[in-house]
Amino acid sequence: MQCSRRPGKTPTVVALTLALGLLAAPLAAEAQQPAGKVYRIGLLGTSPINPHYEAFRQGLRELGYVEGRNIVIERRHSEGKAERLPNLATELIRLKVDVIVIEACGAPLNAASQKTSTIPIVVAACNDDLVASGLVASLARPGGNITGLSEVAPELAAKRLELLKEVVPKLTRVAVLWNPAYSEVFSPTLRFMLSDWKEIREAARVLGVTLQSVEIRGPDDFDSAFAAMTRKRAGGLITFSEPLLVLHGRRIADLAAQSRLPAIYAYRELAEAGGLISYGVHLPDFYRRAATHVHKILKGAKPADLPVEQPTKFELVINLKTAKTLGLTIPQSVLIRADKVIE
Repeated sequence: MQCSRRPGKTPTVVALTLALGLLAAPLAAEAQQPAGKVYRIGLLGTSPINPHYEAFRQGLRELGYVEGRNIVIERRHSEGKAERLPNLATELIRLKVDVIVIEACGAPLNAASQKTSTIPIVVAACNDDLVASGLVASLARPGGNITGLSEVAPELAAKRLELLKEVVPKLTRVAVLWNPAYSEVFSPTLRFMLSDWKEIREAARVLGVTLQSVEIRGPDDFDSAFAAMTRKRAGGLITFSEPLLVLHGRRIADLAAQSRLPAIYAYRELAEAGGLISYGVHLPDFYRRAATHVHKILKGAKPADLPVEQPTKFELVINLKTAKTLGLTIPQSVLIRADKVIE
């Protein structure tokens, strides 16, 4: 009895198949690796606490970037010590980041711009005048390695005073809480604060309001600052937009409530923390838009050609709980203009 033999491969065919398989294996493995470059993004700021950092990361995710897959984020902050910033900027440069994102203007931007003129720099939210400080040639065409978003709008200071006067018609004296140390250390040009002061003084003259300058240089100064407001019989409060006042917003709101001072702030977070009113830019939106700037640069755009974006929308937030505590009735004309009312 003969067994039927199934057709098989000759030794030559088997050897060729094995050889091709060995050659194909590395190609298949390579095809399974993440496609494209893994970009490295450096973030430089002054504080480990930044409530808007997540908005930046969300903006990147919406554009298709996933940490650990196609981007790596290297975040460095100086913990409020300006002298540390140059070394931190140098550290990011040594890591060969593709772009540096500045979380706040002033000293972080100065440190980064002094350390590199080639690595693209994106400012997430700058409250200084980039053109006047010489960091960019113009907002439309920055001309160098710096671009981003500017929240500079000096007329906002005047608008805040007008809103406060509208809410408290009998207002005659307003305290202005600000930190000259921020200007001296973090924003040597002083331009944005000088602009704010100019606008608010002109508005005060028109509205018949006397301004009281109240300076603080650290958290330990808050109690004495509010005591000074009480002594001078301030009837309202305005704060400038700077990190110290934002980070300690809840404490400021509490002290204003204890002093029965109607107050208006630059950022909605402070109204949400118990402040009466806020009017200004929406910073989370700025950080999401900064992610778009980063995306354009990673795809080949040059910061020299990317316009510095300016505010296009301002939001009004009113805290009715605080108004009730202060015994205030917010006029309907103000309420209907509010983007958010906290009840």
